Amino acid sequence: MARRASSDSSDAAISQSPYVQRRLPFFDPLDEEQITRLEAQVDWLFENVGFAFRDDPEAIRIWADAGIKQKDGLIKADAQWVRALCAKAPSQFTQVARNPERSVIIGGRNQVFAPIYGAPFVRDLEGGRRYATFDDFQKLVKLAYMHPNLHHTGLVIAEPTDIPVSKRHLDMVYAHMVLNDKPHLGAITEKSRAQDSVDMAEILHGKAVMDENVVIMANVNTNSPLLVDRVVTEAIQVYSSRGQAMVVTPFILTGAMGPVSTAAAVAQAMAEAMICCAFAQLVRPGAPFVMGNFLSSMSLKSGAPTFGMPEPVMSNYAIGQLARRAGLPLRCGGSLTASKIEDAQAAYESADSMHSTMLAGSNFTLHAAGWLEGGLATGFEKLVMDADRLGSYQKVLDQGLDCSDDAFARDAYEEVPAGGHFLGCGHTMRNYQSAFYEAQLSDSENVESWEEGGAKDMRRRAYERWNRMLKDYQEPPIDIARKEALTAYVAKRKEELPDAWY
Repeated sequence: MARRASSDSSDAAISQSPYVQRRLPFFDPLDEEQITRLEAQVDWLFENVGFAFRDDPEAIRIWADAGIKQKDGLIKADAQWVRALCAKAPSQFTQVARNPERSVIIGGRNQVFAPIYGAPFVRDLEGGRRYATFDDFQKLVKLAYMHPNLHHTGLVIAEPTDIPVSKRHLDMVYAHMVLNDKPHLGAITEKSRAQDSVDMAEILHGKAVMDENVVIMANVNTNSPLLVDRVVTEAIQVYSSRGQAMVVTPFILTGAMGPVSTAAAVAQAMAEAMICCAFAQLVRPGAPFVMGNFLSSMSLKSGAPTFGMPEPVMSNYAIGQLARRAGLPLRCGGSLTASKIEDAQAAYESADSMHSTMLAGSNFTLHAAGWLEGGLATGFEKLVMDADRLGSYQKVLDQGLDCSDDAFARDAYEEVPAGGHFLGCGHTMRNYQSAFYEAQLSDSENVESWEEGGAKDMRRRAYERWNRMLKDYQEPPIDIARKEALTAYVAKRKEELPDAWY
């Protein structure tokens, strides 16, 4: 049963719902002719344009074994054959968390919210903008674990720049496994780092559980336009061969990595993701796969990416329809903004981005909370502000409009006379705890009360909230033997790896 609003305002309280179970219908604005034309463009890209698979001889061998040879350095294939391969991937699957109550179902009518991924900087109200450290990273993992409206903790909530690049993946994956018991992602930036993540997941969950379930996912970007490099193909080989889930996301700035036309960029995103899905099925038929979409507009004056604009909003709706037709789970971006701080620009752009992501039916939404500065910075205040709004989206999605007998409140009309009020009637008393979503960071009191409380704006209230949450944090219980085995694995791998800062 999905979580309902609760009167318990404890910042340490953890939601009893591990993901959104959508009841609201999908928003499908494209008609059949538009969808057909988009799919024909995707097929044309498969058959006539092709994709460069570079720097990974094993990937070329896998294609060749399937009867697909490179021509002029490109992989081209019959569209129906590619679609048949993609049909082998499940339309939904469960990612098992180390706490089974936090496991999530990805695909179908289910929606999972995860925080920002990949920012090298962090920002908070008192500390300002700075390179992220491992201490910042650990705090963000704890906040993502504690917040009831985040169902998944991702991986690189911020890049811990004080640890060598060659080793930081070990610390990040370990922190997600120990400080948190929600599902998370693994590393992808180099094949051995992907393998470390899979090996650590096997230690945490056990071989028998991992043999039968998805316990870790990985998110990787194609090198748009139409280039699939070894980071992608090697990650697929590591994760998919082990039966774990891959999320492959074309990152397309229309006008730069794709045509300036939204329709062409949407078709390109579909084609890039689907060719990678087909490759994953060649590695292991039935391997779970999530089709990603990160399509943004850009300023054609400066070249800077823009967010919350009508073109990427429309792309979310279109890609949602196309993904459901292809039978693949969908990943989209979330609360995106180019703003540097949590201001009105951030609110408008993030709300429009996330609202369209929600309505489009994104099954796995990365960057649902914490994104600032075009993804360069993770905002501590932004994380809890965005996550606060996710709860309202969740209520819309998983409850819709209640038309039960109790919702029509006929007994209340019998109890309350004309000109009276409903505040103390039986129906109100039965339902007051769950009737309305309570936004933890919004101030709805009168101006006198607000002034007496220090006239705090939302940034200040968010700053106080995340600090209070960290003060209340308690590490979730973990099997001691598995924690010790993880600790030993990390120590051993760090001894084997030289420090490298690139």
